[in-house]
Amino acid sequence: MAAKAESREREVKLLSARNDQYGGVIVDINGDEHRPCYLFIISDLLNCALEGAVQGKKGVWIKLPIERVNLVEAAVKVKLLLISSSIYAFVIILLLAQKGFWYHHAEPNYLMLMYWIPQSAHTLPANATHRVGIGAFLINHNRESGQYRGTGVWKLPTGVVDEGEDIFAAAVREVKEETGIDSEFVEVLAFRQSHKSFFQKSDLFFVCMLRPLSFDIQKQEHEIEAAKWMPFEEYAAQPFVQKYELLRCIHDICKAKMDGKYTGFSPVPSTSYTVQKSYLYLNTSTAPRRESKL
Repeated sequence: MAAKAESREREVKLLSARNDQYGGVIVDINGDEHRPCYLFIISDLLNCALEGAVQGKKGVWIKLPIERVNLVEAAVKVKLLLISSSIYAFVIILLLAQKGFWYHHAEPNYLMLMYWIPQSAHTLPANATHRVGIGAFLINHNRESGQYRGTGVWKLPTGVVDEGEDIFAAAVREVKEETGIDSEFVEVLAFRQSHKSFFQKSDLFFVCMLRPLSFDIQKQEHEIEAAKWMPFEEYAAQPFVQKYELLRCIHDICKAKMDGKYTGFSPVPSTSYTVQKSYLYLNTSTAPRRESKL
């Protein structure tokens, strides 16, 4: 019986683990597809595991690649205890119980499960709570704005910011994809936050002003009904725009910017404690002078 338990323990040790930044560990099953994957060992080992086992860890993540989703049922029906044989080598002890892992988030190629060890409310960070979108406002030398037609009305080019993409880059990309117009980013004029939107997530929408670098429109055939340059006041006079306070407010801000009576927020490159490059959006006309380079 002891030999059998030791054998199964060795098989469990094949699963690699690494520390996260929140006092827990991440068990990554990637790379073990060709091996038998045992998600529990017999309870005789439990007493051995309890002595100093947790070592201050608070939570355990299990990252299941999509090809191993058959393990989800086993994971959500067990209770997990963690022991460590060294700083980087972890042994997973799973004791059958009524309460186990829960879903934290899913991506196209994996599912993340989570278990909170302390007997208290968990303090784990939630998965992404917001979707980020942009609306692009372009004005040519005739004070005409670039618009596209959809669902019977003329709208500003809009889109969703991709993962790892900056707001200003998303605005330039969306305009290019939808209208074929090359442009450069000028400012964030305003932004709106709303809730219970796409899949019940919150939504951040940034109204951006861009400067066109080309003017010949080539609309995106499979998404855009029509696209053209049109007088800004003609766009603003549409019943659809006049019906909603938000759209009227955006129109007023855009017009004030065109008339030189409003200044928005420009991206200024910066770094933080992560040493990763990011952008701080601020009013450069009144902020301490600093060169802005995109």
